[in-house]
Amino acid sequence: MNFVDTTQGLRLGTGVGREEDLGERLEQLNLIGASLSAERDIDRLLELILAAAKSITGADGGTLYRVTEDKTLRFEIVRTSSLKYYLGGTSGNPVPFYPIQLYKDGRPNHSMVAAHAALTGKTVNIADAYTADGFDFSGTRAFDAKTGYRSRSFLTVPMRNHEHETIGVLQLINAQGRSGEIVAFSASDQRLAESLASQAAIALTNRMLIMQLEQLFESFINLINSAIDEKSPYTGGHCERVPQLTMMLAEAVNETREGPLSDFRMTEKDRYELKIAGLLHDCGKVTTPVHVVDKATKLETIYDRISLVDTRFEVLKRDLEIEGLRGGMAPNELQQRLRQLDDDRAFLRACNIGGERMKDEDIERVRRIAAYRWRDASGREANFLTDDEVKNLTIRAGTLTDDERKVINHHIVATIKMLEALPWPKHLTNVPEYAGGHHERMDGKGYPRGLRREQMSVQARCMGIADIFEALTARDRPYKKGKTLSESLEILGRMKLNHHIDPDLFDVFVRHKVYRRYAEMFLDPEQIDAVDESKIPGFRP
Repeated sequence: MNFVDTTQGLRLGTGVGREEDLGERLEQLNLIGASLSAERDIDRLLELILAAAKSITGADGGTLYRVTEDKTLRFEIVRTSSLKYYLGGTSGNPVPFYPIQLYKDGRPNHSMVAAHAALTGKTVNIADAYTADGFDFSGTRAFDAKTGYRSRSFLTVPMRNHEHETIGVLQLINAQGRSGEIVAFSASDQRLAESLASQAAIALTNRMLIMQLEQLFESFINLINSAIDEKSPYTGGHCERVPQLTMMLAEAVNETREGPLSDFRMTEKDRYELKIAGLLHDCGKVTTPVHVVDKATKLETIYDRISLVDTRFEVLKRDLEIEGLRGGMAPNELQQRLRQLDDDRAFLRACNIGGERMKDEDIERVRRIAAYRWRDASGREANFLTDDEVKNLTIRAGTLTDDERKVINHHIVATIKMLEALPWPKHLTNVPEYAGGHHERMDGKGYPRGLRREQMSVQARCMGIADIFEALTARDRPYKKGKTLSESLEILGRMKLNHHIDPDLFDVFVRHKVYRRYAEMFLDPEQIDAVDESKIPGFRP
């Protein structure tokens, strides 16, 4: 790791510590400050801080510590150029040293120079560690004995934030003169290092604050999804899986180098924006009534009303048996009518499940049964089924009436209203569009806005496919079993041909085996069957 790599081309001088170089090094310091502000990755930021300090002071080695919550100094980055000794950060080599205790037995630890600088907030400049008094350099001597190195000059600078709290310590070792000899750190070296430490502390604090705000924001989103999950256990997994499948498909498109989607590219900011949109795509479901979201059977409201229908059948059977006992009906006729009632009850219970599409003759039979007469609790004669029960039992497919589907569909309107009401920062301004478009169709027949393909972003179209495929394969729905891969891809293929989903994205979805990777993560083994892609409707290899 070297400083030129870390700063992506920022060129610095040798930083030899000579006073006549001060103007040049001040200019370097300004360039470094701009680079610190631009860096988003914490590990790279820490490396940039240490590498900049080494370069601007001409130090051969250096260590960057961070103050932990348990009052220790944790080694984050260790670098010694002459030994090619690189630990921590993005090097992939963990730092094997124990943290330095800021307090021992409840008392401040001033024996260690890094701890002393952190506790006092003051810089310590030592010309030769072997002759310095007041600090314990036994660890330094042990390191030198093991490596053959000679640690001499030390410059230890506290990193303090805007609240004057020490958040880290920057320690530089062995300033080098023009001919390569080890010299003491000069007064200008110290001033520049202190200025750099101050800028670094601000950059690090800002980055940590941004990360904490992002974590808080994502935790709040997860809180909303948890609330939806508490309302309905059948949607919690959906809120988790759709974002992941959306990202998988978007990454596959990002990797595509030919065809109509070859120009699509995502930056890290784009990825984060799409991730947030995926997590929030169903936030409007907090407004959807539980008895509609969880409607597992056609007659279910707060409870399944099939039990009331069962009771009425028992009343009809009781009345028939009473009539038979009174001699008003022959035994054979009685048994025949009782069997018919049992058949009708079994038929209505099957209809109530909503598993298969109802035929016209089934709907007509429900209406015939509805016309049976019975005496209710008040003693009045009434139709066997109420109008609302007939309406629900004659739903052709699924368990929802048209009105209930409108209630369900309203969640996307609520989602858009909720998201558009938020003051999104610049890098998240597309979240409402991405999240609010997953029920639109490519032919403009979707909802809520009736957008066509060319009016939608690639990201929103990705989420539309992810939402459908997750729903088809989900095994935690109360009203259906999760479909297999081949069944789901056949349905998606027909949706492509019907201009429901984006045709180019569907081809990428299949071609890049996104469906297979998702299945290995979330589906049961029995759902992962063999897929013959040549038989998928509309798929272009």
